[in-house]
Amino acid sequence: MAVLERRLGAGSAVVIGLASMIGAGVFFVWAPAADAAGGALLVGLVIAGVVATLNALSTAQLAMQLPVSGGSYAYGRALRGERTGFTAGTLFLAGKTASAAAIAVVAGQYLWPDQARAVAVVVVVALAAVNASGIRSTAGVSAAIVTVVLAGLVVALVAVAVAAPEPEPFQLGGAGVYGVLQAAGLMFFSFAGYARLATLGEEVRDPRRTLPRAILAALGIALVLYATIATVLLVVLGPDRLAASASPLADLLGGGWDPVIRLLAGIACVGSLLNILAGLSRTSLAMARNRDLPGGLAHISRRSTPVVAELVVAAVAIIGVLVLPAGALIGFSSCAVLGYYAIAHFSALAQSGEHRWLPRWVHVVGLTGCLVLAVTLPWQAVLGAVLLLAVALGARELLHRRA
Repeated sequence: MAVLERRLGAGSAVVIGLASMIGAGVFFVWAPAADAAGGALLVGLVIAGVVATLNALSTAQLAMQLPVSGGSYAYGRALRGERTGFTAGTLFLAGKTASAAAIAVVAGQYLWPDQARAVAVVVVVALAAVNASGIRSTAGVSAAIVTVVLAGLVVALVAVAVAAPEPEPFQLGGAGVYGVLQAAGLMFFSFAGYARLATLGEEVRDPRRTLPRAILAALGIALVLYATIATVLLVVLGPDRLAASASPLADLLGGGWDPVIRLLAGIACVGSLLNILAGLSRTSLAMARNRDLPGGLAHISRRSTPVVAELVVAAVAIIGVLVLPAGALIGFSSCAVLGYYAIAHFSALAQSGEHRWLPRWVHVVGLTGCLVLAVTLPWQAVLGAVLLLAVALGARELLHRRA
């Protein structure tokens, strides 16, 4: 069986994690989250951050024992059985393909609103080509994007501080428990990028040391950045204006910044999408190796990339771009990915003592948190995820019986 080449060091892994997290969420998620939670947006952010941190810890522990491509698909399969692994893989592929399609459309809406879907298709094709050329290309482009986006966000925050606008009065509370949890589930969409690092386990040097450090470092930086942005948005705009905003950061800085924010948002979306596509192809590769997907997806090119999986993932994402609305996909993506991480915690509970460095309560609390946030998302998202998973599991059982 052909294997991927270990090329990434710790720094490159952190960059890929950051590029995956600092994307569309920074420019998109605040308005629907504020609409759900009002002034309690920060409480929802804390909950999302705690759940994301617990997920990262369990993922890091699993990656140290099983440093292979596939993330929770591989972990669930190895520690809980084939059906559990297949469930995790299906949730990841469905959730992240929906996310990829949504982010591509958001990028198009920012870069060229009148031709948003055409731009989205071009972006997906271009990024699939970058990924197919090798993981070092992915890391290099990610580094450039992260540098530009972080610099732009820092400049924006400094500009707000210098202008010193009159703060908008707001109360930290004001929303019910359900609204806060729904906001947390929506904001989790922005933190889920570190999953990409686990799916790249076969391409990282010394993965047992590199992956845990890279996952926690990338998540820590993203948490600090998001907390800062959320606080500034609430103080300057207030929860009502934030909830009604189509471009919160542009409204934060004033109309003159709109072209800059549009360009910055488009670049951030491209970085996030690049790494989502990479993670999807690696999970498809792992599932194809185990015959949970067609075997042709396991083909590895001379450049040591799963090129067939890259092309198929891009094609499915393009279909999503052309036929599905971006906004509705965010809730579905969050629901599916929260289910995926619930399986990661469930798998970590099965690890033997020599592989466990976290107390069991981390996995129990993380599993509970993922399920609670998932079921508090809009009912259409929950129903869609459940139906898709039921169809996938039914089809798998039917094919295995025939085989």
